[in-house]
Amino acid sequence: MTTANSIKLFEDKKVRSVWDGEQEKWYISIVDVIEVLTESPNPQVYWRVLKNRLRAEGNETVTNCNGLKMLAHDGKMRMTDVADVEQLFRLIQSVPSPKAEPFKRWLAEIARERLEEMDDPERGIDRVLEYYHRKGYSDKWINQRLKSIEVRKELTDEWERRGVQKGQEFATLTDIITSSWSGLTTKQYRQLKELKTESLRDNMTNLELALNTLAEATTTEISKEHKPKTKEENRQVAARGGKIVGHTRKEIEADLGKSIVSPVNAKSVKALKKKQEFGLL
Repeated sequence: MTTANSIKLFEDKKVRSVWDGEQEKWYISIVDVIEVLTESPNPQVYWRVLKNRLRAEGNETVTNCNGLKMLAHDGKMRMTDVADVEQLFRLIQSVPSPKAEPFKRWLAEIARERLEEMDDPERGIDRVLEYYHRKGYSDKWINQRLKSIEVRKELTDEWERRGVQKGQEFATLTDIITSSWSGLTTKQYRQLKELKTESLRDNMTNLELALNTLAEATTTEISKEHKPKTKEENRQVAARGGKIVGHTRKEIEADLGKSIVSPVNAKSVKALKKKQEFGLL
């Protein structure tokens, strides 16, 4: 497991976390979170009691928690229980503490919003627009990103018609398209842009996003025309769709004299804008 250690500040408390580069997940020390939320003088004991209670209730989250070595207060690497973000939110719901209430309210609000979007999809679009505007993206980029979402939906609908399963099979075909047009696997692309849990598409430049959208749209049309029936045929179609756009990328790069696939991400673009605003560039 390729990991990177980190200590995050939660108010004035330190919460240990580990980034797993292979699984692309954060793993967070449960004891540290318990200490922050409960202010217990002995969070290890608190967690042990809570863990036993949840196990007795048949809570699968506790069973699925992992143990990892993390730097302890004494400076030594010691095993401690960790949880990924989804597991951690589930555990927080079981902690009777005033400090846990904001998390519980937030989770309830997210659930309400998702139910509303199921009844009225336009609400979801409005929230997406609000999110991107709040993050400082340009109107031009936002319009392009919304188009990419539409194109992606058409592609996944087509995959489902061809018997492709959601989850790993979707991810495999997406990886084939990405590597065929960009020359990088999705994982390599994310590493180039120094991303962890952030969306790759949300960190693409206008040109990167345009080519990625074109690759997915091309794959959709090829699939509709040739109607692949097996996993291998779907993979071949994905590779062809991406490869066609890969040729376009190389032609554009030859004219520009530089690579389109770049380490630029949303964070670096915002930093550049701030420097320009303050006359630093």
